[in-house]
Amino acid sequence: MHKLMLFSTSIGAQMAKADVLLPILARFVFAATLLQYFWVSGLTKLGDGPLGFVFPSFGAYAQIFPKTMEAISYDISQLGLFHWGVVVTGTWAEFILPLMIVAGVFTRLSALGMIGFIIVQSLTDLYGHGAIDHGALGAWFDKAADSLILDQRAYWVFVLIVLVIKGAGTLSFDHLLLRRLRKSTQSA
Repeated sequence: MHKLMLFSTSIGAQMAKADVLLPILARFVFAATLLQYFWVSGLTKLGDGPLGFVFPSFGAYAQIFPKTMEAISYDISQLGLFHWGVVVTGTWAEFILPLMIVAGVFTRLSALGMIGFIIVQSLTDLYGHGAIDHGALGAWFDKAADSLILDQRAYWVFVLIVLVIKGAGTLSFDHLLLRRLRKSTQSA
């Protein structure tokens, strides 16, 4: 038993040295599993033409404000500046935040923004689109690991929490910016 404990402690000490890989791996997992998901979702919200990023599609409003759209008989002209601002900001966030995470630019803030985005997205799916009535919420500590909201998005948020806590890692713009900042403060 004593040898087993020493062996386990030795492996743990070696793994602690590899701790620098954790944020890089978290960014890789995000890029491999979620980057395209959010980009494709953002593309569905762009309007026509070169100014589509400022004038969202009809579907953008229907995705983000489903109950409001139903209440106004899907007449976008009845929506105000607030609705436009939320849709445009949400659309931009689906492009900008994932790109910043993958590149490692302001990663902690970007990951926090994505966590907020996922929470709002989940609440919109559950209550706005009625997914809660169709069992999409799921449950933790059950035998099924495939519920769309609790199970799936818990993994998404976990990867982002790693980035909030650990930062982007050594292969990132954050690391380069921090090194430059340290050099400039040391030379000053």
